[in-house]
Amino acid sequence: MTEARGALDPLLHDVAQTAMARGLRLAGIVQVNSDRPGCAKCDMDAVVLPDGPVIRISQSLGPNARGCRLDPDGLERAVAEAAARVEDGIDLLLVNKFGKQEAAGRGFRPVIAAALEAGADVLVGVNGLNLPALEEFMGERPDVLPPDQDRLLAWISAREGVAAANG
Repeated sequence: MTEARGALDPLLHDVAQTAMARGLRLAGIVQVNSDRPGCAKCDMDAVVLPDGPVIRISQSLGPNARGCRLDPDGLERAVAEAAARVEDGIDLLLVNKFGKQEAAGRGFRPVIAAALEAGADVLVGVNGLNLPALEEFMGERPDVLPPDQDRLLAWISAREGVAAANG
């Protein structure tokens, strides 16, 4: 959880890169935002871990639009790509956001469940509004971690140690 809008995306991207450099098998997505000239809203792309593709998950609704810009088709393509990688076996699932789609039972929810059932660790961003839905989905309060790269990597390392001891 972060306070600043969009601050979690680059943080999780960096965490994913470091975890992969350590040799962990990752699946999931990180989000990369890019400014669009003449538009107040950025484009949102999902980078499917570990090696792509990059899928546009936002849609342009026009300069005066106020609705949700999430492209549900783009999100579902990213979900399908990540799900296929979970089936191949992973150490860590990283999902940039447990958002409205997941709170409503869609989006990455089945991928998160599959990763947990397979014994993988899951690192997911969430805002305060959707935290209760995440807790309900998990059946317990998840570990709440500070938005700090060193602390997130320490949590991943500790989870690796638990897996090695149990494995």
